[in-house]
Amino acid sequence: MRAARLQTAVFLGALTLAAWPALAPAPKSELDLAAFSRLPVLEGGRVKPLDSFARSALLSIRGKQSVPVDGRAIPATRWLLDAAFKPEAADTYPAFFVDDPEVLGLLGLAQGKSRYFAYWQIEPKREEVSSQAAAADKQDSGRRTRFQTAVLNLNSRLNLYERVKNTFMVSGQGDPAMELAAFSALLPDALRAFHSAKPTGRDVRTMKALSEMLQRYKFIEEASAFKALPPKEGEAADAWTNIGEALSNPMTAQAPHPGLASFALMGRAYRTGDAAAFNAALAEHTGWVARARPAAARAARAETVFNTCAPFISGMALYLTALLLVFTAWATRREDVAAAARALAWSAFLVHTLGLLARTVLQGRPPVTNLYSSAVFVGWASALLGLVAERIHRRGFAVAGACAIGFSTLLIAHHLSATGDTMEMMRAVLDSNFWLATHVVAITIGYSSTYLAGMLGIAWVVRRHVMLKPDPEASKALASLAYGVIAFSLLFSFVGTVLGGIWADQSWGRFWGWDPKENGALLIVLWNALILHARWGGFVRERGIMLMAIFGNIIVSLSWFGVNMLGIGLHSYGFMDKAFLWLSAFCALQLALMGLGALPARFWSERRTLDSSP
Repeated sequence: MRAARLQTAVFLGALTLAAWPALAPAPKSELDLAAFSRLPVLEGGRVKPLDSFARSALLSIRGKQSVPVDGRAIPATRWLLDAAFKPEAADTYPAFFVDDPEVLGLLGLAQGKSRYFAYWQIEPKREEVSSQAAAADKQDSGRRTRFQTAVLNLNSRLNLYERVKNTFMVSGQGDPAMELAAFSALLPDALRAFHSAKPTGRDVRTMKALSEMLQRYKFIEEASAFKALPPKEGEAADAWTNIGEALSNPMTAQAPHPGLASFALMGRAYRTGDAAAFNAALAEHTGWVARARPAAARAARAETVFNTCAPFISGMALYLTALLLVFTAWATRREDVAAAARALAWSAFLVHTLGLLARTVLQGRPPVTNLYSSAVFVGWASALLGLVAERIHRRGFAVAGACAIGFSTLLIAHHLSATGDTMEMMRAVLDSNFWLATHVVAITIGYSSTYLAGMLGIAWVVRRHVMLKPDPEASKALASLAYGVIAFSLLFSFVGTVLGGIWADQSWGRFWGWDPKENGALLIVLWNALILHARWGGFVRERGIMLMAIFGNIIVSLSWFGVNMLGIGLHSYGFMDKAFLWLSAFCALQLALMGLGALPARFWSERRTLDSSP
C-alpha cells in the first residue's frame, strides 16, 4: 500500500513539474511579448508562430534559444524584435559561435575562453567570409576541408541574421511609420505624374523619390526571412506576402494591407520604447488576423503553447531521473525506490507521448516525417516496449533500458533541432500520409526494438562484471527478454522493409535499387534473423545472443544516421558531417562492450583480488 501511494505521488508530482512551464505566469514585461510571439507568419512553406521562427533561427545561429545580454538571458522573441527594429543593439549581442582556429584567424579574432562573438566583430570581414564560402560551396561536400565546412556554416548563419534584420524594414532605417506615411502621401502624386503626358520637374522629382523607396522595398522583398502578412479576406489561403512584396508593387488599385501600418507602428514604438503604442498596434493586428484568418491564429497559439511546454525537454529530464532511481534501487535493494523509479518512468513516457501527439496534430502528419521526429519516435517506441516488458520481468532491466534509450534519443533530437524547423514541409517523395503511417512507422519500430535489445545486452554485460554475486536467474530472464524483443524487431523490420519496397515501386518504378538506406534496412532484418537462427541452431547461447544484440546497435545506427552522412542515394534526407565523430565513438563503445562481454565473468573480480593482495 505504501509503495502504491508513493508511486502515485511521484507520478503526479512529475507530471505537475512537466506542466509547470505552461502553468507558470509569464515574466512581467511592459511589452506584450507573448502576443507578439503568437503572431502567425509563413516561413519554409508552412504557417507558424513568430515564436517558432525566432527559436529556430536563434538555435541555428547560436545553438541556444536565448542570448545573454547584461547578465540576463534574452529570449528568442525579444532577440528577434531587437534584430528587426534595433539592429544597432542586436549587433552587439554575442550570438555567433565560432570555434574553428582558421575561421577565427580569417576574422582577426583572438581565441579566448569564449567562443561567442557579436556581429559587429565579424562584419569588417563579411566580404571575405562570403568569398571563402562561395569558393567552398563549389567544392564537393565530401572533399571540403574543416575550414571550408566551418566558413560555409558561419556564412549561412550570417545570412540568416541579416535576413531577419531586413524583414520589416531596411536595417538601420530610422522610423518605419514615418516612411510608410511619406510613401502613402507620395504615391498619389507619383501615380498622377506617371500617367501625365507632360511631366513637370516636380513630377520627375516625385517619381525619383518613389523609385528610391521602391528599390528599398524590393530589397526587403528579396531579403525577408519570412512572410508576415496573412492573406486578406477573399484571397487564397496561400497568398501570404512579406512587407517588401506588399509595398514594391504600388501601381495597383488595391487597398494597402492592414498589417503594413500595424508593423510600422510597432517598429516605431519599439525603437522609441513606447510600450503602450506597441501593444496598441499589436492588439489591432492580432484582432485583424483573428477575424481574417482564424485557423492560422488558432494554430499559431497552439504551437506557441507547445513550444513553451517543451515536453521533450521535460521528458528527457524525467527519463534521466528515473534511470538514476533505478540504479539507486539496485544499489539499495529497496522496493519503494524501485516503485518510485517505475512511476517516474511512466510519467516521463506520458509526457513523451503527449508531446508526440501534439506534434502529430500540429503538423497534420503521422508521427515520423523527418530525422528529428524519427529520433523522438524511436525513443517513444523503445520506452513503451521497455515499460511493457517491465510488467512481465519486474527486475528493473527493461525500465532502465527504456529510460536510457528515451533520454538518449530525446537528447539526439534536441541537437537535431539546431538544423532548422523540426516541422518542416515534406519533400515531394515523402508526401504520403499512408506510407508515412505504415512503412516509416513500422521500420522505426524496428529501430526502436533493436536498440532496446542492444540496451538489454549492455545491461547483461555490465551486470556480469560489476555485480559481485550476479543472480543466474536474473541473467536468464534478461536474455529471455532480449530474445523476445529481437523476434519482435525482426517482424517489424521485415514488414517495414517490404512496405518500403512497395512505396519505392509506386514512387520510382522499382521495388529495390540497392540504395544505401535500403541496404541498411536489409542488414537490420538479416542481423536479427541471424541472431534467432544462431540460437535455434545452437551456435550461440546466452552470452552470444547478448553480444550479437549489442552489435545490432551499430547496424541500426549506421542505417539510421550513417546513410545521411554519406550524402548519396535517394534516401539521404539530411547530411550531418558533425555527427560523424559521435557516431564513430558510439560504434567504438559498442565494440568495446562486446569485448568486455567476451571476457570471463570473474575477470574483473579476480583482478581486484590480485591487486589488493599483499
